[in-house]
Amino acid sequence: MSEPLWTPPDRPDWFTQMNREGSYFDLPSVVPLDEASMLNEAIRAAGCDDFGEDEKWREGLRVLLKSLDEEAELTLMGRLMARSDILMWLQQRLDVIDTLKKHPEILDEEIISPMVIVGLPRSGTSILFELLWQDEDVGVPLIWEAAYPCPPPETASDQSDPRIETADKLFTQWGRVAPTFNTMHEMRGDIPSECGLLMAGTFISDHVAAMHQTPSYSMWMYGQDFLPAYENHKKVLQILQWKNPRKRWLLKAPEHQIHLDVLLKAYPDAAIVQTHREPIKCNASTVSLLGTLYSVRSDKDFDAQMFQNIIMGEATAGRLEMVIQQRADGIVPESNIYDSRFQDLMEDPIACIQGVYNHFWLKLSDETKAKMLNYLKHKPKDKFGKHAYEVSESKAKERHFFKRYQAHYNVPNEV
Repeated sequence: MSEPLWTPPDRPDWFTQMNREGSYFDLPSVVPLDEASMLNEAIRAAGCDDFGEDEKWREGLRVLLKSLDEEAELTLMGRLMARSDILMWLQQRLDVIDTLKKHPEILDEEIISPMVIVGLPRSGTSILFELLWQDEDVGVPLIWEAAYPCPPPETASDQSDPRIETADKLFTQWGRVAPTFNTMHEMRGDIPSECGLLMAGTFISDHVAAMHQTPSYSMWMYGQDFLPAYENHKKVLQILQWKNPRKRWLLKAPEHQIHLDVLLKAYPDAAIVQTHREPIKCNASTVSLLGTLYSVRSDKDFDAQMFQNIIMGEATAGRLEMVIQQRADGIVPESNIYDSRFQDLMEDPIACIQGVYNHFWLKLSDETKAKMLNYLKHKPKDKFGKHAYEVSESKAKERHFFKRYQAHYNVPNEV
């Protein structure tokens, strides 16, 4: 018998009891996840009914709903959270389209040379994101803005907008349901959001796929053209900066790494920072993160094969080598991308970040350097406890898949 990749964490007693009681219900009837119910409720909440001319999102919604019902094995809490998410994404879609119809001038907003952090999950993307955020010239989409971009935020109220508290209560719920999740990834309404949430309203989004074990939806999604998702991403940024200007956007999502060609169609002048860390270490940590995330919504065993492109050796190597080839072919120009090793960031963060700025012809002021060092000095280590995970023997044996990648970028072994 093969060793398990991941063992579920203990969950709060109240949560376990709630789901046990919920198992006695006819859950599909009690918490419906059907298309008509979702669309009608989203229209009621948004006060408008125009979902836009592009119908691809509707196909994605239908595939997702079917997959949730037939494959995800959702608990009571899982169905409640899934319904809440989908209603939020549908309302986001309605609000974005309605706002742009009323204010078409928003589409004249220019998104100039956004900096985009990409890389394997758990490869240092988050800490780099946080440090670069200390530059006062940088603007990031906060979680509350990404979840509720309309009406467009305004500079005068960007610290007191009531949507901050709404988002905070909703997204910190993940950690209340699975306390170990807090050791891996902090969630609050007022911290930077990954880009997937800005793209969720298209239903062609890695963020949507990451919430549940829905193989049919994942298979459908990866066969789609991601350009509509990136075009929607850009529209949301235009809305966010319309009444609350940002000098330069800083963005982050590990999954951009497998869509760099499409990202550059939406943002031809994007400044891409690709992080590098030993894949075996990244994959072991990602297994722990994903397994914990799914345990919030289902008691189904974690199926690692579903996520092979980010946690399985050969597929992960293919993802990494694809970028090497795209750069060799000029699909991703060298002027658009810079490589940042996790080890360099840990050993000398300012020198590492100076390299990023130099490559993209940006000025790193002494004041910004001081703010970055101060952030590191006061950033609580293991604020919510230490993220404990193990590298399984089977994962350690996958090192040969990454030989080319590690040699190409001079990435040292950690395991």
